[in-house]
Amino acid sequence: MMMPIAEMREFAGFAPAEQRYIKRSLDIGLARTDAFRRWGRSEAENVAIRRQYVAYQDLKALRALIPVEGTPNEIERFLGKLVRCAAFDLEQERLASFSAFRFLYERLLGAKVRPYLPAAFCAASALPAIRPERRKVLLQSLSEAAATAPGWSEREPGFYPEYVDDFEAA
Repeated sequence: MMMPIAEMREFAGFAPAEQRYIKRSLDIGLARTDAFRRWGRSEAENVAIRRQYVAYQDLKALRALIPVEGTPNEIERFLGKLVRCAAFDLEQERLASFSAFRFLYERLLGAKVRPYLPAAFCAASALPAIRPERRKVLLQSLSEAAATAPGWSEREPGFYPEYVDDFEAA
């Protein structure tokens, strides 16, 4: 029971804009609800949601492509799609750190994706589509411990943050 509490604390440490983006992304990526109705406050936001639905079309395939043996062919197929999806999320400038990125992608793809997240994050962060000053902040957010971890937990995340209407909260 301690891990979901630690996950809740980690989520609470993210900026409000990161929290909102993570919840919206989980609604879209896990098909939890109609994101347009829940998150679309303006036409610009509806366009962003539409783009995210398109970008997340590969998530189901990505879950099936997570390398088991780690052969170069498996890794190439998987990482290419993962970096493309990660680049989309980082281009939105709503995730400010590796921690927020990892939190989101562990929930979108499951625990087995953990070993590949530092590589995908670095690759996506270093792409020319990311502004240079933002690139620096993102890459510096990846700790040495996360980048050089000798192993990763196979425990699935237990906390999946959800939208709470102000009316429901009261």
